[in-house]
Amino acid sequence: MFNYDRYLRKGKLPHIWCPGCGYGIIFKAMIRAIDALGWDKNETVLASGIGCASRLPGYADFNTIHTTHGRSIPFATGIKLANPKLKVVVMGGDGDMSAIGGNHLIHACRRNIDLPLVIFNNNIYGMTGGQFSPTTPIGKKATTAPYGMTENAFDISALSIAAGASFVARVTSFHAKQMEELMKQAFQHKGFSVLEIITGCPTGYGRRNGQPEAADQLEWQRAHGIPKLRYEKMSSEEREGKFSIGVLHDEEKPSYLETYDKAVGLA
Repeated sequence: MFNYDRYLRKGKLPHIWCPGCGYGIIFKAMIRAIDALGWDKNETVLASGIGCASRLPGYADFNTIHTTHGRSIPFATGIKLANPKLKVVVMGGDGDMSAIGGNHLIHACRRNIDLPLVIFNNNIYGMTGGQFSPTTPIGKKATTAPYGMTENAFDISALSIAAGASFVARVTSFHAKQMEELMKQAFQHKGFSVLEIITGCPTGYGRRNGQPEAADQLEWQRAHGIPKLRYEKMSSEEREGKFSIGVLHDEEKPSYLETYDKAVGLA
């Protein structure tokens, strides 16, 4: 059995996440992925902003930085530029990364900075009261959308591909083993990688939208997250309400660190 203890700051426990929250699944998969890659804890940095997802680095025994809302990507960029040998991972929720941090996201994709970004997408602002986020589906309820969401939702993975990220993948918290493997791929990718994880928020989202139990949300993820190759063979009618999971985009191109070093004469 895997021993997580040496990767935890036990003095920071218990965590703040609600019972049934998918973030514990993600946290454990991340620890297993980092352990499998053999990363030195002293050379690993976790950077986050504000929100339920962004509390994760506080429980992890690595070098960690808890930044202001939406600003983890520029902080992580500075760390990586200052010491490119460090293994820097950025993480945050859908609100943190696609709302106040949305501009940082698209420019990090454009630059192809050598960083992996893990986005915990639970379609809601969970920590601050259940307000709708840029990924809340049309018709779904939130504290700030009591009659149902009326705006179109961002497709974070499609947005990241269009903005220039060289590796983009999507998975759900139900598919925990696949998540771990995709994390390893994203963490080793040269360039900017985005891993979108569709996960659940039983308290802020599920209770208002017909999924009051964590198992309801996991079952929904299992039924609606379709492997990419099978998804591509489905008709438009069959795809309705579903989404593809797996590696969605993977290309090789110069990272920002390479082009920067070349420009200043270091390469």
